[in-house]
Amino acid sequence: MKLFRRFASALALNLLLVTVAVAQPGLWVARNGQATVYLFGTVHLLPSDTQWKSAALDKALDESQRLSIEIVDDDSASMQTLVTQHGLDLTAPLSSKLDDADRGQLAKAAETANLPGGAASLQSMRPWLAALTLTMAPLMQAGLDPNQGVDKLLKARMQQAGKPVDGLETAEKQILMLADLPEAMQLDFLRQSFKDVADGPGKLHELIDAWRNGDTAAIARIEDEDLRKDSPLLYQRLIVERNTAWAKSIAARMQQPGVSFVAVGAGHLAGPDSLQEQLRKLGVKTERVQN
Repeated sequence: MKLFRRFASALALNLLLVTVAVAQPGLWVARNGQATVYLFGTVHLLPSDTQWKSAALDKALDESQRLSIEIVDDDSASMQTLVTQHGLDLTAPLSSKLDDADRGQLAKAAETANLPGGAASLQSMRPWLAALTLTMAPLMQAGLDPNQGVDKLLKARMQQAGKPVDGLETAEKQILMLADLPEAMQLDFLRQSFKDVADGPGKLHELIDAWRNGDTAAIARIEDEDLRKDSPLLYQRLIVERNTAWAKSIAARMQQPGVSFVAVGAGHLAGPDSLQEQLRKLGVKTERVQN
């Protein structure tokens, strides 16, 4: 799981389940005299047969007047433009940035992932994009539909109810979190993706089980501990800085009357630097909602 899979989870956390799974992911709430904010952990790719709704979740969504998710400007055309702008390097092929051992590992990982075109299809990509492509290829081939992601389904539900949906970030900001990293670190991500592909779906199953059960301790152990240990800079950028920014936004929201629902990747609601912990530092108390 380590390193790169953490961001693959943030852009797309998830699974290879073939049977119907009943999920009860974690739900939290912050309240004061005038405002209520619900916090819900999501996964961005799911099989269509995963059951994850509950009476408590339905009640929270019905009460909420607005929904905030990580990004809303992630349509195919916009994402393609951003990937072309920030993810390609037409001046030097990817293999020229690798030594002989890494080139061999790249070819092996592309074959294991059944990547169309093999390693040759990665040559025009910067290391961060090649790593993401390798990590995600087996999931997409397994039939996982981005349109079945929890955030997408929540967005559709709220829009059908005539309620506004906004993004905590932009798609470009998310991509730049990787694209702006030093190339040496991007190459480390790529090397980590070789291991992730070789390890197969075992840890993905473990992570999905933790999400289904609302087990934040397990999510933190699987996700954040490896990232915090192996790449403190990336952990700070992808987890701590984002949670801190989101907490400030939510704290400001708590100063206005109303009820809102905030849905972010499940990894942001687990671990010592969780969104709930950042809110606590700002004087906003959250509590777990029982399903």
